[in-house]
Amino acid sequence: MSLTAIENDLVSEIHLNSIQARVYLAVTCFGKMSPEQIAEKLNISINDAKKASNELMALGAFIDITVTEFEAMHPRFTAVNMYRRMCERENIEFKRNKIVDNIGVILEKLYDDARTK
Repeated sequence: MSLTAIENDLVSEIHLNSIQARVYLAVTCFGKMSPEQIAEKLNISINDAKKASNELMALGAFIDITVTEFEAMHPRFTAVNMYRRMCERENIEFKRNKIVDNIGVILEKLYDDARTK
């Protein structure tokens, strides 16, 4: 499965916006980054990178390693946690979602590889 397909699943299943999905994938697949690094990698503004990173922290996907760097939580947990929070926000019954489960499974190797360079 391509990262574009995963981005689409993050938007459709977890209701992230496109920038949030792209930022989540960048940090998950390449490791901790500053907003400046995210902006450069994704060709977005630094403000958009900061905003999306802070929103992803609020959704439980990121932690702030330092004042200037963000790191992704493990994707197996993050995808399900973001989905659970989306269900709570939108008053949708939380139940198993195979698409969301697969996001974590697919991203796990990329996540691990980025952290064991």
